[in-house]
Amino acid sequence: MIPRLPALHAATLSRVMASVAADLRFEALLGTGSMVTGGFDDESDLDLVLLVRPDAFAGAMAGRRTFAAGLGDLLACFSGEHVGEPRLLICLYGPPLLHVDFKFVAADDLAGFVERPLLLWAREPQAMQRRLDALEIKPVHRDGQWFEDRAWVWMHYSATKIRRGEYFEALAALDFFREAVLGPMLRRQAGERPRGLRRIETSAGAVERLLPTVATCDRSSLAAAWHASIALYVDLRAADPPPHPTAHMPGALLDFLDGPA
Repeated sequence: MIPRLPALHAATLSRVMASVAADLRFEALLGTGSMVTGGFDDESDLDLVLLVRPDAFAGAMAGRRTFAAGLGDLLACFSGEHVGEPRLLICLYGPPLLHVDFKFVAADDLAGFVERPLLLWAREPQAMQRRLDALEIKPVHRDGQWFEDRAWVWMHYSATKIRRGEYFEALAALDFFREAVLGPMLRRQAGERPRGLRRIETSAGAVERLLPTVATCDRSSLAAAWHASIALYVDLRAADPPPHPTAHMPGALLDFLDGPA
């Protein structure tokens, strides 16, 4: 069942469904993102997967900008190589402004979903729904060892930027650590879906614990936020100890930043 959407999103989705139904290259239209996981609101993107006949896939990919432009007032679009997904076309429509992601997928290649998609339209809806129901969904699984294997390398990188005086890069590195490690670990500890920092303001106590990890662009602030990030990671790690903790950490890393340059 299609969830109740804000008026702008609903009108845009109706146009997409009509366009897909009129184009024989497409076999189905799927919804992902907040349409599946919940929490859809006025600020949400439309995350759509277009299933393309395998023999028409190359042509659909070549003409996807034309397809997107035919749906309304397309202001800008670009493909998703920066997130490792060249099949993705990221679009901004408006005004009123609306972000829509189109992922073009060959209909015989339904592997790799991390959540079961929502069937919005299909030429053969019952057969397509059976295929979706049979999908092996592989949610992203990150246990304590996953974080441990990465945390100290990433924090060493941020320390090198502080020592070198590359403060904007240090800010970016600490922001990344907060998004990739601290946020998901806080969500896991709270029994929530570990999806980075998205709406983490609603997770009890998370804001107070994360604020000390936020820096301004000077060495003393960066060093304080770096130390706070390590302290929070160590505290969170204690609740889910990795089987193979990294040797000499955090001592060696603290000596690296705090010792002589």
